[in-house]
Amino acid sequence: MIPLRDTQHYLRPGIIELTWGHPDLALFPTAELAHAATLALTRTDRAALCYGADQGPGSLIAQLCAWLARHEAHAPQPDQVFIAGGLSQGLDLLCTLYTSAGDPILVDAPTYHLALRVFRDHRLDLTPVAGDEEGLLPDALADLLSGLRRQGRVPRFLYLVPNFCNPTGATLSLSRRQAVAALAQEFDLMILEDDVYRHLWYDAPPPPPLSDLAPAHVIRLGSFSKLLAPGLRVGWLIAAPEIVERCARCGLMDSGGGISHFAGHVVAAFMELGLLDAHVEKLRAAYRSRRDLFCAALARELPPDCRWQTPAGGFFVWVRLPHGMDSAALLPDAEAAGVSYVPGTRFYADRQSSSHMRLAFTLLPPEELVEGARRLGAVLKTATA
Repeated sequence: MIPLRDTQHYLRPGIIELTWGHPDLALFPTAELAHAATLALTRTDRAALCYGADQGPGSLIAQLCAWLARHEAHAPQPDQVFIAGGLSQGLDLLCTLYTSAGDPILVDAPTYHLALRVFRDHRLDLTPVAGDEEGLLPDALADLLSGLRRQGRVPRFLYLVPNFCNPTGATLSLSRRQAVAALAQEFDLMILEDDVYRHLWYDAPPPPPLSDLAPAHVIRLGSFSKLLAPGLRVGWLIAAPEIVERCARCGLMDSGGGISHFAGHVVAAFMELGLLDAHVEKLRAAYRSRRDLFCAALARELPPDCRWQTPAGGFFVWVRLPHGMDSAALLPDAEAAGVSYVPGTRFYADRQSSSHMRLAFTLLPPEELVEGARRLGAVLKTATA
């Protein structure tokens, strides 16, 4: 039986959890969200407490379009936006509406492990696309698409995280995005662009989204889970109007309106009050500082044969262990020493063994990050002795 707990059930006493890609609870804008909730609840139409529009709250769609227009070169129109219950619910809905069991799905290798779980729930045929330290390789994608075409197989989607990737932290370059977009148009391939980290950059904004380069062949997914609070369960997808309409007209929406309807009104009020930009800047500053401190601690504590890139944004550092070392096999020793991480094997569609580990630096305070690096370094030095 799953234990009934309200929060932080994932934090185990005595273990520094470098596992969880979560925001820091101390950075949640609780007072501002309370103000926004009060505003949403005191409107005369009581819209936040009614059954909602199938597409999602119109007020949130309008605020989101206006916010993206201020921060990006190409803003969506309202009929291109669907409000989802976080990215995962949007991803699951797209699989429900557009796939059948056995359909081929292309995924970056490595890629977000919980997206893989959603695809497996739908019994889809996962095919990895090779990448390197800079992300997906367009030549590998071209070869794979050509091979599938010769077999008479048509992939339903290509899923990838092009900005500050979970788990690698890599950002796809503009030239690679252009090549991937061209392939999507050539092969009539639909891309699921998981873009939840775009606005959490620490050095410079990432290149334009793939949806700007091939709008008819990209469904872009975003979320307020990383920008505000995951408990709100409010995300969005941006797509062609006919895709948005199909999502809005599905049975799930028809039975009660948009997912997370009340929370969506709270987020809309938060944006209406002009609070989002300052909060995102606060997150950038806090997480940039932790990234720098954590990477410096890793450089001091880990064996010299370990390798990683300092991420330019997002939540993760992707560490490659010395040759021949298996991160999954090492995990029990690490947890016995009071530190934990996610083994690299969980991020591969074929579950291949991996010498990589994913370390998250956003949830924990600075002193725990430093101590976690020290404990992890001690374990690795013992293993390589």
